Amino acid sequence: MARKEFVKLFEQNVLLFDRLSDKLKRAPAFLAGFPRQQLSVLVRLHLGGPDLLKEIARREMLTAPNLCAVFRKLERDGLVLRKIDEKDRRNTWYSVTEAGEKVATQAMDVMRNAIEDLFAGISREDEMALTGAMKTINSILTKMELTNA
Repeated sequence: MARKEFVKLFEQNVLLFDRLSDKLKRAPAFLAGFPRQQLSVLVRLHLGGPDLLKEIARREMLTAPNLCAVFRKLERDGLVLRKIDEKDRRNTWYSVTEAGEKVATQAMDVMRNAIEDLFAGISREDEMALTGAMKTINSILTKMELTNA
């Protein structure tokens, strides 16, 4: 019975996070001149380190051709580097340049501010309860990731 309750709560939280995410997306653009999709790819690449095109496409739920178009723009702007894998020339690695790191850091700062604004109206008590719950969730999910890797 507890497992069914957990699954239902998880499902509800996914939907709630989606709605909150939609509110964040309606906030003013993160950085002028950069579409959200480009910033999302750049930030994830910045946080996760160099990665293969096919892995980034899977994670971003984009087709490789669509992701290539995003990367062409980011590469043209000097924000990412593209490198063909010498061991398997079918693979392409992408990494963030120094300029890309600066833009990604700015985008993360803007996102943090938007999140702060979104939760500005909750009580201190609710904020503390959410913080405690999120710490617990992060701890459990980290353990799961490490054991399922």
